Amino acid sequence: MLILLLIKMKETTIYDIARELNISAATVSRALKNKSLTNDTQRKVLAKAEELGYRANYFASNLRKRDSRTIGVIIPKLNSHFVSTAIAAMEKVASEHGYNIIISQSMESTAKEIVNTQTMFNNRVDGLIVSLAYDTETIQHFNKFNERKIPVIFFDRVFEHTDNISIIIDNYRNAYDITKHLINQGCKRIAHLTANTKRNVYSERFKGYKQALADNGIKFSEPLLFLCDLTEISAVEAGEKMMAMRNPPDALFACNDSSAANCMKVFRQHGFAIPKDIAVAGFNNDPVSRMIEPNITTVNYPAYQMGEAAASYMINCLAGAADVHITNKLILKSEVIIRASSMRKR
Repeated sequence: MLILLLIKMKETTIYDIARELNISAATVSRALKNKSLTNDTQRKVLAKAEELGYRANYFASNLRKRDSRTIGVIIPKLNSHFVSTAIAAMEKVASEHGYNIIISQSMESTAKEIVNTQTMFNNRVDGLIVSLAYDTETIQHFNKFNERKIPVIFFDRVFEHTDNISIIIDNYRNAYDITKHLINQGCKRIAHLTANTKRNVYSERFKGYKQALADNGIKFSEPLLFLCDLTEISAVEAGEKMMAMRNPPDALFACNDSSAANCMKVFRQHGFAIPKDIAVAGFNNDPVSRMIEPNITTVNYPAYQMGEAAASYMINCLAGAADVHITNKLILKSEVIIRASSMRKR
């Protein structure tokens, strides 16, 4: 019984099909690859393959060709509208060009990111698209890809390097513009809610915020800077801290829309009217920014276009039509969207 079970568990090969049909393995191979054969032969081969449960060994085939037709994607977390939208675009572009995508999450941990990188390398991905974890300070764990001439493309959260391309928006300019807008609305004490400034997206937004204050004669105040992981719990805690201040802020610029929305709920619970008592602005143009009342002033972050650009550039690199050494940075267009949450002046 055990022997029969082991026989059934054995993978069916083209030789098994050939033996059953009394034809050559080469003929079976051509039929399965849809090569030119008589319809009758091809129909018999396909029927027998279905009957025996034949599965093509694409891994072995691709290994021989040194081409896995697979692109690895490492992202911090899947639980954001931005990331899920970018990945949807990558999947679409990759599929159109005959590539599959393998996705892994670093869970905002450098250690997990390093493990994910090794796993992708071991799985022989043709290229790697990455958005870095909060605390990643070096990209040495990607060196093995560069050494093997496997293209690595960073998007959104990037680490600029001569061997890799970065696809970003102008976080500095958008943060500057949104802070200036709040100042133009008469705000003087503008709080900034952000995450780990080791990451380019948050450091650039912080720089833009500070520069807009300085250019408009407002001194930066350390107590108005709130660092957290931008989750619902941490945003609520930050909002409570703002409300507990002796002189609360009259505006908030948060680094994502969900944090802005969660802070707005806290402000209302403390009797603050928005935007009359405190103006609010977010970032990313997530759906929540249009669902909450008043709608949140934000920055339109082209997530789909960023995913498309990353996958398209990767496909071009793999096809030899592009080179990561020629272009180190692609900056996509983005802009501030003014909505009711910050409009103190009509």
